[in-house]
Amino acid sequence: MSSQSQKSSTSKSLLSAQTIVITGIVWGVIALLFFLLFSVPLPGEELPLWYSIGTYVFELGAFLVASIVCFRNWQSPQIVSGRNVWLLIGLGMLCYFLAGVVFGFWELLWQLDPDVSLADLFYIASYIFLGWGMTVAVTSKRLNLEVWQWGVLSGVAIAGIAFGIWIASPTLFGLLPGSEPAPLEVVSNQTQMANAPRVENSDSQTQEEEEESESLAPAFIEKIDDTLEPFAYGVNLFYIIADVFLLIVATALLLAFWGGRFSQSWRMIAAATFSLYIADMYFKWADAQAEGAYESGALLEVFFVFTAILFGIGAVLEHDISTRSRQSRRRRGAS
Repeated sequence: MSSQSQKSSTSKSLLSAQTIVITGIVWGVIALLFFLLFSVPLPGEELPLWYSIGTYVFELGAFLVASIVCFRNWQSPQIVSGRNVWLLIGLGMLCYFLAGVVFGFWELLWQLDPDVSLADLFYIASYIFLGWGMTVAVTSKRLNLEVWQWGVLSGVAIAGIAFGIWIASPTLFGLLPGSEPAPLEVVSNQTQMANAPRVENSDSQTQEEEEESESLAPAFIEKIDDTLEPFAYGVNLFYIIADVFLLIVATALLLAFWGGRFSQSWRMIAAATFSLYIADMYFKWADAQAEGAYESGALLEVFFVFTAILFGIGAVLEHDISTRSRQSRRRRGAS
């Protein structure tokens, strides 16, 4: 009996809120150092394979643990904010983990970089589940916001929408050199080049054919990518709209639970959503600048790791506060 009680106490200590939170913070610090030290390759070189694998390990490990602690909240009848909320958030974390696994196969194993792949199906599902769960959390609590809080929410919404529009069309606000009209000399030169007779280069065509024949991906994978290619614009537009929506809902959550007993956990959820917005918007912007040839692993992508860690910490804090509040009620009732 003593050995069993000792084992149970050890397992409880390993799964305690303090232990999980400290582990998450340490994981985030190590990930940040890893990105800081190795995310900038030498001139003329690409990021090494071991670095790309390391970024996937940090990101996928964090999302997997976050999904586990969210599902633990779903299974606990003591969660005050509602079990369905954490079921949906947990499904969002799990879908993001699965999307990262699929995307890793495409990028690392088969060296493919399509505009749309099967990973996007899981990414889209993750946004749907996250938005659904956070909306349920907001609607379950009556919003009695003050004037300044509505002002903050409106400001965040306007800024998020404007930035999302700029990401979707960088030349819209004239903030990039590409939005200026080209000089007449350049236009005339381009016209002459366009009217000049084309000379086919058999060597370049042969090289392209050899590269296509040396593709590491199976034929059905390439066929799937070709089938999903027409949906690229709609998928990218969905991501931008979903990011802005999550940003607005996260701000509403932060204001709704401001100063309450469970404000600490939902502050982490709001911070996680802000982190996801930063990472995703940077990824979209960098990919647009690289014209689809962007290599993942940049420094700001560490915010994807922070996103999973903050969601996990929020779930742990929610479980800890809910459990302690129920225990204190029982003690009061017994006395």
